[in-house]
Amino acid sequence: MTDINYLAINKQSWNNRTDTHLKSAFYDLDHFLKGKSSLNDIELNLLGNIEGKSILHLQCHFGQDTISLSKLGAEVTGVDLSDKAIENAKRIAGQMNSNATFICCDIYDLPRHLDQKFDIVFTSYGTITWLPDLRQWGKLISNYLKPGGRFIFVEFHPLVWMFDDNFETIAYNYFNSGPIVETESGTYADRNAEITQEYVCWNHSMAEVITGLITNELEISDFQEFDYSPYNCFNRTVEFEPKKYRIEHLDDKIPMVYAIEARRK
Repeated sequence: MTDINYLAINKQSWNNRTDTHLKSAFYDLDHFLKGKSSLNDIELNLLGNIEGKSILHLQCHFGQDTISLSKLGAEVTGVDLSDKAIENAKRIAGQMNSNATFICCDIYDLPRHLDQKFDIVFTSYGTITWLPDLRQWGKLISNYLKPGGRFIFVEFHPLVWMFDDNFETIAYNYFNSGPIVETESGTYADRNAEITQEYVCWNHSMAEVITGLITNELEISDFQEFDYSPYNCFNRTVEFEPKKYRIEHLDDKIPMVYAIEARRK
């Protein structure tokens, strides 16, 4: 896949971010603990009624969406690489009397930790950029779905990742040209945080995403693009409606998020 030990680097990177994220206004843990859902309209509209459904949530960070899904009546298992995030996910689930369960591992290694089929596999916002191989990703999703089960996926649009941090120039390849190794100060949830971490990520074109799914017995039933982000996680944004952010000087001219629903054949 790659000679870089990306798993060790990214695990440390996310462990380093977790404390800052827990305390950040971005994740708003205080209101979450009082019952506020962390889910957005985009994914809620695709998910529909999930009461009684079994859901596998890939790359769940410290579990807010996992717990929110469980509060809607689903039986949810969250998976994440960061042991610090999973430790906090379990703690928060306990505080909120959620029956969500959590597994700490690289998702490619999940078959060694989990043997179960699910009604829904779910993953969202800033997940596949940490994965080098989307065909293997698609195979994993397909293998964990029951026949007729649904994959619900919401992600930042690959066009967004082509720009530099201030959205002024094209700085990165649209296509997957290999690992991108960088070091950042702060984090998207708190740009002024006094933390620094290295990370490894990949850009993935829409064709790479779609091919990763359709070559693994997954049939796309819905595809949507959105000219906003529900998260204020980029530079130079403006909130034009509640919880809808655009890059100020680009307005509605670029897609910022896309969503896919696919079914296991």
